[in-house]
Amino acid sequence: MKPVTRTFILIFMALTLASVSGCSFFKGLFGESGQTVEAQPQTLAYEGVEQLNAENYKTAAEIFQKLKDRYPYSRYAILAELKLADALYLEGKYIEAADAYMEFERLHPKNEAVPYVIYQQGMCYFQQVKGPYRDPNPAVRAIQTFARLRQSYPDSKFSAMAIARLTDAQDALAGHEFYVGEFYFHKGSYKAAMGRFLSLLKNYPDTGYHAQALDYIRECRVKLAAKAAEEKGESEEEGSEKPLPPIDIDAETLKPPTETTEPTRDKPSPVLRPGGDLSVPRRDDL
Repeated sequence: MKPVTRTFILIFMALTLASVSGCSFFKGLFGESGQTVEAQPQTLAYEGVEQLNAENYKTAAEIFQKLKDRYPYSRYAILAELKLADALYLEGKYIEAADAYMEFERLHPKNEAVPYVIYQQGMCYFQQVKGPYRDPNPAVRAIQTFARLRQSYPDSKFSAMAIARLTDAQDALAGHEFYVGEFYFHKGSYKAAMGRFLSLLKNYPDTGYHAQALDYIRECRVKLAAKAAEEKGESEEEGSEKPLPPIDIDAETLKPPTETTEPTRDKPSPVLRPGGDLSVPRRDDL
């Protein structure tokens, strides 16, 4: 049989099969409106990882979100949940990334990636620390998260990595206490200032502010003593005046001052990459 004749017969058989099946053969290859069939979960997973490696974080996040939504029961859904959080973090969306990491931990508390996930939660808070002039809450949450990681997974490499971040976050909080103490001192609120400096010595003794805080405490005591003497002189006749009793730092009850609102000042912070080195699945593994 000639090649041309054989080709004609094959085409004729394919058209006959399509007409008998009501075009179901072509609908298996194309959608109802002529669009191609949706990508399979493993294909989406591979595409998402490729975009993540290419630093196209927004596109990667969209692909992993699609994989999560369309194939929630696929074995690739867990990968999509984790990599979606990574993509959001690398895109600089730290609040959304923190929520995604927390959701992963809530849904998969026994997963081997949980130490990494907790570390990344801490990093999401740490990346929001803007220095001593801004809201200290991100530093507080970073410290709490890294401390939880070290307590729950002391042998994890991510627990060891958290030590340096803990120190940095504590330095940030110490700087905030020192800055607010200076603010109150220059405002003339010496009692409030001394409370801040005493708090700094008690809670952050090894952060480099010790000597400066002691100097301010001494100055606050001098100012308070002078103020007390002045007030006493105005209300009483001349007489012997007793100095203020020494302050026991350990016994001092420290309460955050509420005299005024703390000022804010913009200060940039570095952007860090995720500390984890979780292996990314290759095409052959998908």
